[in-house]
Amino acid sequence: MDYILTCLQGIVESGLVVKPDSDLVNDLGLESIRVMDLLMMLEDKLDISIPINILLDVRTPKQLHDALQPHLEKDHGII
Repeated sequence: MDYILTCLQGIVESGLVVKPDSDLVNDLGLESIRVMDLLMMLEDKLDISIPINILLDVRTPKQLHDALQPHLEKDHGII
């Protein structure tokens, strides 16, 4: 979760505070290209492939973390 928040803090406008329950679009103003940048950063850091369809149900960093958990466990074992 910390890495997701750190990545987001680097992507959003300065002055915005990123929290686990921040809405990616409404609170943080992320456009689709920025969300894709975030996914690429996470894929590189976590060494996993993230299916784009997980974004359908993701609105917050916490939800993104929860959606990534099964992929991390599949590729790296129980975390």
